[in-house]
Formats: sequence, C-alpha cells, structure tokens
Amino acid sequence: MVIMNKEEIIQLIRELEVKNIKFAVTDIDGILRGKLISTDKFLKALNDQIGFCNVIFGWDMNDAVYDNSEVSGWHTGYPDSFATIDPSTFRKIPWENDKPFFLADFSESADLKDVCPRSLLKKIKKEANDLGFSPKFSAEFEWFNFDETMHSLKEKEYLDPTTLTPGMFGYSVLRASQNSDYFNDLFDLLYTFGIPLEGLHTETGDGVFEAAITYDEILESADRAALLKTSVKEIASQYDLTASFMAKWNSELPGCSQHIHQSLVDESGHNLFFDESKDHNMSDLFEFYLAGQLHCLPHILPMFAPTVNSYKRYVEGSWAATSVSWGIDNRTVALRVIKREIDSMRLENRVPGADANPYLTMAASLASGLYGIRHKLKLDIAPTKGNEYENKNSEPLPENLHKATKAMKESTIAKELFGETFVDHFVRTREWEWRQYKPNQKNWELKRYFEII
Repeated sequence: MVIMNKEEIIQLIRELEVKNIKFAVTDIDGILRGKLISTDKFLKALNDQIGFCNVIFGWDMNDAVYDNSEVSGWHTGYPDSFATIDPSTFRKIPWENDKPFFLADFSESADLKDVCPRSLLKKIKKEANDLGFSPKFSAEFEWFNFDETMHSLKEKEYLDPTTLTPGMFGYSVLRASQNSDYFNDLFDLLYTFGIPLEGLHTETGDGVFEAAITYDEILESADRAALLKTSVKEIASQYDLTASFMAKWNSELPGCSQHIHQSLVDESGHNLFFDESKDHNMSDLFEFYLAGQLHCLPHILPMFAPTVNSYKRYVEGSWAATSVSWGIDNRTVALRVIKREIDSMRLENRVPGADANPYLTMAASLASGLYGIRHKLKLDIAPTKGNEYENKNSEPLPENLHKATKAMKESTIAKELFGETFVDHFVRTREWEWRQYKPNQKNWELKRYFEII
C-alpha cells in the first residue's frame, strides 16, 4: 500500500472522479462506525474536520446508550464531535468496485481525544518514539465461519449454527480446497485492500480459519487488524456465510484468539530485543519490557478481554492463557518469547481474544512494556517449561469481566498507563457490559456478540 499525503490524496480523488467515499472510526469495542459522504464534503473535511455524533462513545455495540458515561450521554445532548480523516489510511475496497476508503480518529477533538482508541494508540506510540523506540507489531486472528446468514441465524434463534466445515482439522489443505473460492478470495482481497497476510490456514475447530497479518509499525498494524475483522465479515457475506470473532462461541470447541506479536527497533531498524550474549538471546531491554507486561496484566485485562464471553476462553487445555506466565516458545503461557534470529526475535501476547479492540490490545501491550522499561522491572517470574496448565503456583487471571473490571478500576497503574479520563470511561463501559449479562436468557451471548464483535 502506497502511503500518500493530503495533497496527493486530494489530487487523486479529483482524478478518480468518484461521487462519494467511505470513511470510518472505531468505537470503544473496535467496531467500525462510518459514513458514505460526497466527494465535495470529503475534500472539505480533509482541510478541516468532519462532524460525527458523539453517541458513538456513548452507546454499546447494540446501540443501547450507556446510563453511566460522563463523556457522552443524554446530559450532553449528543452534540457533534469532530473527527480527523487520516489521508495515509487511503485504500480502495475491491469488493465494492474500488470505492475509496479512509480511517479517521478523534486525536484533535477536545471532547473525545482521550477516549478514542486509535487516538490512545497514537499517544502511546509517541511515548515509545520519545524514548527512542519504534514499535513493530502484528496481529493474528482466529475466527469461525458458518454456513448461515444473519437472517437464518435470527430465524433459528442462534440455535446450533451450521459451521462451514465439520470436524477438527487444523492446517487442512483439504478443507481449504473444498472452499477454495472463499479461501482464496480472503487472501487476495485483503491484500488488495492493504491488509497483507503472511499466512492463512484452517485451525483446530469446525470451520475455523487463522490469518497472520504481515509485521509493520504499530499504528499501521492496528489499522490492518481493525479492518481485517470487518473485511472478513463483508467478504463472507458475499458467499452467504457469516464470520464470527467471538472469543468462545461453543464451550466444546477451542476459542478464538488475537495474538499480538511485538518488538522494539531503533532508528536504524536494529531489533532491540536481541542480544546474543544474554540467556535466550534476550536483551536487558527485552526483559524489562516482558516484566512490565507481566506486572501490568492483572491491572488491564479488560483491554484484552472486553466482553462477558471473553472469559469463557480462559480454560485449561484450550490453547489460551489462564495465568500470569511466560516461557520460551511455549504456547501454554500468557507471554511467549519467540527466540529466533535477530530480525524475528519478538514477544507474543497470547492473552487477547479475537473479540478485543486491536487498538486497545496493542496500546495496552506497548504501554505495559514501556512501564517495565521505565521502572527497570526485574523479570522475577521464572519461565514455564512444559505445561503451564499444571502449574498451581502462577497467579490466575480473573475469572470474569466483573472481577477484571473491578481490578482495573482500583488500579493506579492503569491510570498511569492510559490516563484517568480513558480509564474512567473504559471501566464504565465494561461495568455496563457486565450489567447487560442475562445468563438465564437463551443464547444471550450468541445473540449479543456473534456477528457484531
């Protein structure tokens, strides 16, 4: 994808002679909220800003307005806030006749800049840059594919959704071939849309795929991750399929993760996590960074596990983390050190679910790592060798959204990492999310999260 500045974008849009463009922001849950606007309005907005009702940070994923938000609520009258369109995010949507598309955020908005997820990530990225670090990140997602439409699911009240393929068949060439048109379209269309994949394959579970997005600088990687979720759903719908990024749609099947790969490089591109003279080739900086993530994890878990359903994924033997733990190339722990050559030495955060907001998972990962560097935290938790699920000495992760949110609300560390305004708003939204939970209502989690998250 070629990065273009404002002047180049203005010239291009005029040359394309398009009548309208699409732009979007992400809400607190990472869901794209957007508009189709005229080309004239877009060109004006590039040199100014564009109004967007502030209710997008005042309601939940089902458009129910929060009753506890200070930022946006009936008490504010729901005025327009002003978003800034980022010209560097220009893409053409290949499954919509190459319609121009842009992302926006509220980095220059007086009332929403402190709660906008993309704006938060830009702030944390700058903190890293000011310390002399360039964060490189990527995300890999798992999701389930269903031979259902949203109409068919509603008609059957989400009872026994039909998966695209039957049986547990990870890395299956056969299953991919049996759905080759859809499978290949995903890879090719995502690439054309500026979301290059390193790999795409079936995972363990009925109808589940996994995609690894190509490594890049952190903001571009978060943009790609946020767009991948919606893009996959849109492409699936063209095949009369439904894609779901729920963390755990079925208790009998593995859950869906959003693993965050990360490293810090200097101005010359040298990987600062690598030191061949140290144990496991882990530099002192890497140990501080890892120690910071371990230390902060219990304080900020809702940023990795934001829904009621998120916590169903944290069960033993499920390929998901259940404790505050780390290890060398170990997939049973929370934080996996991938010890290879200098260019690929990195940390994988295995805690986030596919349902989490990528801007927040990356912001939380980076901020907690920087916390460890600033405080030069010692890596005082021993690496797990073998099966972490059998380790009874590790600190367990909170067992539900209520407990995790309470811990974040009471944490001074969370406020230090993200600022009081963001933490207050985010905690209020998670308290609201917990209050919506109706465990006795049939298929409540599927009805709430199945498609939209």
